[in-house]
Amino acid sequence: MNYRHSFHAGNHADVLKHVVMLDLQRQLQQKPSPAFFLDTHGGRGAYLLSGSEAQTTREYESGVGRLRSLSDSACRSMPDAVQDYLAALNSFSTHPDHYPGSPCLLTQRLRPNDRLAVCELHPEEANALKQNLRGQAGIAVHQRSAYEALPALVPPAERRGLVLLDPPYEQQRDEFDLIESALQKALQRWPQGIYALWYPIKQSSSLLPIMRRLAALPAKSVLDLRLLIRPDDSPLRLNGSGMLIINPPWQFAERMAPTLAWLADQLGESGASAGCVWQKEEST
Repeated sequence: MNYRHSFHAGNHADVLKHVVMLDLQRQLQQKPSPAFFLDTHGGRGAYLLSGSEAQTTREYESGVGRLRSLSDSACRSMPDAVQDYLAALNSFSTHPDHYPGSPCLLTQRLRPNDRLAVCELHPEEANALKQNLRGQAGIAVHQRSAYEALPALVPPAERRGLVLLDPPYEQQRDEFDLIESALQKALQRWPQGIYALWYPIKQSSSLLPIMRRLAALPAKSVLDLRLLIRPDDSPLRLNGSGMLIINPPWQFAERMAPTLAWLADQLGESGASAGCVWQKEEST
């Protein structure tokens, strides 16, 4: 694996992923019973936006950087989920150069009875992840393939929880085959779990057959959230990204729809858009 998230930390895709992830974590923690969290592609856990990799692309400037520089009037209309995300960033570090990845964001809000498992296959990234999470109770780091680990780590003893899948998509279409197979096995073992899959969008039309396959998985409901910062008219650039939520909490779509629309307004260029569509809706 050659992918390094350091080049992309804090970009518009991270904003979407982390806003959605933190809201799902908050929903699970509304009940006092323990929850299990699994991050299948943890990376190094934390990033330096002033580092050479982030400065090479400067993608964070049109993501978290733009949110942090909003006018007072834009801040007044900021949805609760985005406010919560920015508060989580500030809790991690008051220095704007420090950006937490998913494992660190999940970690700082773990309750004493919650548990977190994080997978990272790349040796250098896994070692950095272990250092960033060292001394934290209730956390295990696994240096292994996420697709092998996912079916092996569920069902958790806690019974309730969230799996975040954020693959690098280096294998392009083959990655979705691995995702589908791993989710199929995991849902057979833990059908009530919440699964959140991040995916890149270059041209939405190319995703149609993939979404049909994932919607056919043995789950009660599948919700598709999308944030496009520009029209998806080029297969050569990342025009946006999506989060496919399997077994979303009650009224999650109603909360996320205005949040995504607001993010499209603030982060998008001309032709930006957002969507919240059921790929499979639970029958009532």
